[in-house]
Amino acid sequence: MNLADIPLFSMLRSRLGYLSERQKIIAQNVANTDTARYVPEDMKPYSFDARVQAQRAGQSGAMSVTQPGHIAPKGPQSRLGGQFKTMRSPDSETTLNGNSVVLEEEMIKMAESRMNYDAAISFYQKSMGMLRLATKRPGA
Repeated sequence: MNLADIPLFSMLRSRLGYLSERQKIIAQNVANTDTARYVPEDMKPYSFDARVQAQRAGQSGAMSVTQPGHIAPKGPQSRLGGQFKTMRSPDSETTLNGNSVVLEEEMIKMAESRMNYDAAISFYQKSMGMLRLATKRPGA
């Protein structure tokens, strides 16, 4: 069995992908702090409950080829299946040149995202440890 076939690991992979993409967007916002008329972006909130419900219903949320005879989906496909969308989210202040990036707020978002990423990695590692323990020979 492939790890991607286990729903827990599929959801963790999706969560890690979301957090990775969010870090990229936050870094882009920080890089554009001096760009005139720049409005920061953020990811739409990740709904873990919605992912669990979709997994139970057998829906992955992304198109994929499940058998060799199937036709691959057309159009740009991200490695996450395009399931995460960005949205413009102006911060609390706007400067005279129209830039609305507030570094303090972006750093808070980055720290929050990093903590969530670390927690997901820890959960992934613990789950892998349980699988290794379950597949060990008795007495080994």
